[in-house]
Amino acid sequence: MAQTKRMTMAQALVNYLDNQYTERDGVEHKFINGVWGIFGHGNVAGMGQALHQTPSMPYYQTRNEQAMVHLAAGYAKMKNRLQTMACTTSIGPGATNMVTAAAGATINRLPVLLLPGDIFARRSAGSLLQQVEMPYSMDLSANDVFKPVSRYWDRLNRPEQLLAAMPQAMRVLTSQADTGAVTIGLPHDVQSEAFDFPVNFFAKKVWYIPRPLPDAGLMMRAAEMIKGAKQPVIIAGGGVIYSEATAELQTFCEATGIPVGETQAGKGALHYQHRLALGAVGVTGNKAANELIKEADVVITIGSRLNDFMTASLTAFANPDVKFININIAEYDSHKQGAIPLTGDARETLKALADMLSGWQTAADYQARATRLATEWDQIVTDYYNKENEPLPSQPEVLGAINTFCDDQDVIVNAAGSAPGDLHKLWRTTDPKQYHLEYGNSCMGYEIAGGIGAKMADPSREVYVVVGDASYLMMPSEIVTSIQEGYKIVIILINNQGYASIGALSRSIGDNGFGTRYAFKNADGSHQEDDKGYDVDFLPIDLAANAESLGAHTFRCQTIADVRQALQDAKSVDRTCCIYVETDRYVGAPGYTWWDVPIAEVSTSEATQEVRANYEANVGDERYFN
Repeated sequence: MAQTKRMTMAQALVNYLDNQYTERDGVEHKFINGVWGIFGHGNVAGMGQALHQTPSMPYYQTRNEQAMVHLAAGYAKMKNRLQTMACTTSIGPGATNMVTAAAGATINRLPVLLLPGDIFARRSAGSLLQQVEMPYSMDLSANDVFKPVSRYWDRLNRPEQLLAAMPQAMRVLTSQADTGAVTIGLPHDVQSEAFDFPVNFFAKKVWYIPRPLPDAGLMMRAAEMIKGAKQPVIIAGGGVIYSEATAELQTFCEATGIPVGETQAGKGALHYQHRLALGAVGVTGNKAANELIKEADVVITIGSRLNDFMTASLTAFANPDVKFININIAEYDSHKQGAIPLTGDARETLKALADMLSGWQTAADYQARATRLATEWDQIVTDYYNKENEPLPSQPEVLGAINTFCDDQDVIVNAAGSAPGDLHKLWRTTDPKQYHLEYGNSCMGYEIAGGIGAKMADPSREVYVVVGDASYLMMPSEIVTSIQEGYKIVIILINNQGYASIGALSRSIGDNGFGTRYAFKNADGSHQEDDKGYDVDFLPIDLAANAESLGAHTFRCQTIADVRQALQDAKSVDRTCCIYVETDRYVGAPGYTWWDVPIAEVSTSEATQEVRANYEANVGDERYFN
């Protein structure tokens, strides 16, 4: 008879997670490196008690349930998805607060384990002020909302169900193709129920992360397609970095002479000074990369989801004869755009493809053109970084000050607003882990929490968090978490008086920035619109004082010189710092592609009518398959 150990379901769960490991290339990693949690009636007596008696599994306290998932996702991103953290909450609002961040983790293919409390399985008691009662089913709870945003979902109505559920959860979490948020609902009562669990369930388990190669026949077809190309372009996505294939990418592009553009997740795949590095592609891309992609006859994507921003709503590829080769660990993504699907590991596929293309290169004049375009763009970046804007600094100037100050190993974190577009175009990336953007879900509030997760993943790196005033107000509470847990980050808080990114979009469609300013209303109750510049009655909010009150050492800056000095002074501070600066909301890096933002088909506004005409002229360029 198998040896057993009597434990509560929660105790067994924590013990099981404490013994899960991943292995890739012969290196083992403990997979779950801690549990973030806020305790309530749905988890304090179960998960709380289990964590209390298991000191080998670190517990971390946060202030917001959405933030804890961002923290775990930021950590997993820095760890190339080989390690992550779990998140436990009560039932009710504590659980549903995690939904937005769970969507972000799934969209960005980042492993995060969610352990929300759930309804009583025995049904003899209610959910203690947190029940969602459905007259047509007693098997539903608030946690059912996690199903669309989870890669695996389960509810454990008996303690022994843990034995079947957790191996499946771990299978998904450690899958390079299918990973994302995994949600396991833990009913109040079942968490505390005991069961005689088999002792071997708690033995060390190592999940091997393979590096599969695509089908050999498809590889041959891809090689022949590349050899027949005149203007091929590589688009490097996040899969290049997660696969640790940056060196192989550099070797491949140098051997073949194929220039490389980068998505938001793939930025840093190639050093910005490499002669074939085009930089950012897509809606947030630069002039050099988008010009070559527009003309490309073969596009080779590596670890990219080919999302709407990257493809400029499927208008970026203007060559009518363009063909695609997609290298991706996920079969779903490798088939997009009717591509030759090279479903496999990025690093090993690049090695094999390089061997098949040995001796072949693009024309010298094509390579020279790519280098010239990249050099011209780099001069534009220099101009934006050094342009002195009056009376307020511009956002590109602030980013330039940070970029110039940062060391190669430092990390820049951002997520939402206008900064991701400026960063993607302008940031000069020198290390694969220097550029940390959550842009799959563009989640406001990610920045500070994600920055803490990045710092926890590698405390040796300085982490600089760029956050706008609107996104800051979503979740400043995690400054307190950084202070309590002792993970210093440097927050650059840019105040542009509202939703600057959407304000610009609103102005571009003829709506004058309606509803995007942080300002008092007019005397007639209407909103002050963006076309009035800075001559408005702003709200009396002191964000710098707010950051200081939460424990951050705060620097108030008025000029770029002040920002540079604050960055230097922050080096000697032993806790989280906030560098506060107001910027001109109307100055940013320009756009170089069209993007599908449907315009009102009928309108009383002449400006909107004009924009609609332009929309109709461009929407016809979209491709009809993806």
